[in-house]
Amino acid sequence: MVCGPLNQCPPGTKMTRLSEEIWKSKYRYSQGTAASESSIVDTWQRVAHAVAAAEVDPIQWEKTFFSVLSDFLFMPGGRVLAGAGVGKKVTLFNCFVSGPILDSIENILDALKETAVTMHQGGGVGCDFSGLRPSGSPAIRTGSVASGPLPFMHIWDSLCQTLLATSTRRGAMMGTLRCDHPDIVSFIDAKREPDALTNFNLSVLITDDFMQAVADDAEWQLSWPVQTTVDASHIAERMPAKSLWYHIVGAAHETAEPGLLFIDRINRENNLHYCENISATNPCGEIPLPPYGACDLGSINLAALVRSPFSRESEFDRQRLTDIATTAARLLDDVIDVSHFPLDRQAEKARNTRRVGLGITGLADTLVMLGMNYDSDEARDFSAQTMKQIRDAAYEASVGLAREKGPFPLFSKDEYLQAPFVQRLPNKLRDGIAANGIRNSHLLAIAPAGTISLLAGNVSSGIEPIYALEATRAVRLRDLKIRDLEVRDFAYDKWLNDTGQKSGIPEEFVTAGTLSAKAHLAMQAVMQPYVDNAISKTVNLPPEATTDDVDEIFSLAYSSGLKGCTVYRPGAHHDQVIRARDESHCCHIDREAD
Repeated sequence: MVCGPLNQCPPGTKMTRLSEEIWKSKYRYSQGTAASESSIVDTWQRVAHAVAAAEVDPIQWEKTFFSVLSDFLFMPGGRVLAGAGVGKKVTLFNCFVSGPILDSIENILDALKETAVTMHQGGGVGCDFSGLRPSGSPAIRTGSVASGPLPFMHIWDSLCQTLLATSTRRGAMMGTLRCDHPDIVSFIDAKREPDALTNFNLSVLITDDFMQAVADDAEWQLSWPVQTTVDASHIAERMPAKSLWYHIVGAAHETAEPGLLFIDRINRENNLHYCENISATNPCGEIPLPPYGACDLGSINLAALVRSPFSRESEFDRQRLTDIATTAARLLDDVIDVSHFPLDRQAEKARNTRRVGLGITGLADTLVMLGMNYDSDEARDFSAQTMKQIRDAAYEASVGLAREKGPFPLFSKDEYLQAPFVQRLPNKLRDGIAANGIRNSHLLAIAPAGTISLLAGNVSSGIEPIYALEATRAVRLRDLKIRDLEVRDFAYDKWLNDTGQKSGIPEEFVTAGTLSAKAHLAMQAVMQPYVDNAISKTVNLPPEATTDDVDEIFSLAYSSGLKGCTVYRPGAHHDQVIRARDESHCCHIDREAD
């Protein structure tokens, strides 16, 4: 293998057929039909070189960035891998939220155009439709009757489908609506038709007042404009809060959507609580963003840090973890400076806040290789301490960057230090922020990391349990056709190769379908306190799960301090991207965010 100008040949560059196909179709730089990169090493070098251009000493930082990209130790989001250094005007950001979608045809069409421009460059987009008047209400200026949010969402959906037809990469969408919007019931029911809004993930914006009304079995009012509680003329309908709650629960049980976003908690916990309001997230929910907000993502591959797996001597390299997190925070910060943006307002917002989302992948494989069961106190303690370590390393790195390069422009010391997440930081970090500021308003997010996890040899994605030991994966290849490829879990494959046997599989090899829903939720709950953005996580339910089970999980998610929750029950009608021997999965191939 020719390793290029840095003269380094990382040891972990052997790729499976699936990971090689993923690299060739999504990340390898090609000029026309001619491939410009002969191996994944070339891709790492291209990315390291391009991102290091933001540094005063680019040569030194290129070497440092290459060292953490090598061996799949750190994987920036797919847009960075695909677009950095290719000489094209593309965005390196995975995630955006649209500008406000306001109640005029001019603004709606402007927002649609901005969404199209963003998705055309490969960005996923979150859209809050709560600003549109409900169906049936008069449009005084034109004398017509409003159609409501849903018909316009179908236009967005068709746009996304059209863009998908011309590319192997495109941004998925998140659609949100407030729980007090008069069209909320129609929104909740939107996915009951199997072919409706297939390019959207849907989430209801759940307020604290609504959860209290459900707890009190109180009446709930639907009104528009939203948040109107005084003027009775705006009240469209009153209904029992529990009736609406169970409507959400029933739809999620049947279709796996909508998910819930606890929007008051999201805004209360926002480090930028003093200068922005959030009403949407990126398509998978791990980045709550204000209008025109953007975020670049990256995941540390925990599975690459296990030494002597499946043995009594197995250990996790915590010093290396701190080193990687420190470098990764700097790399993601540099991405902001070298990236193009679909819209000027997105560039302005990104540069004013310098939000990044450093997360993890391969957690479940790591636990197995260390001899821990995913559903155990030992595993949850390890996971929480690992995320805490990443938090501290990333925040310390960002304080150092602020000292070196300056804090993010919207930094306001007194108000930033009052943010709940920042108040929970160690005193050393808070003192550093007070003295030097901080380079990035937010630093942490746990994304699904689905495609980049496949690239790394099919490590378990994000903080999800192992989906299946062996499965068939649908992949959209370079010719835009979908192929079914066999895939084996990274840790399971390693165990087979190390032992040479297929019997006597360690009991730690639990899969998503065998774990209780509470085990899924408990893992998310112990990690959320150390994540300043949010966590993308699907709570898997067995096929026989009832609506009461969904009710319990949604309620527990709120009481556990989470920012959102999504459930999936096999049998809920949804397209499949992974087909195990006897299981199905919730994520459509064309809605993968990375």
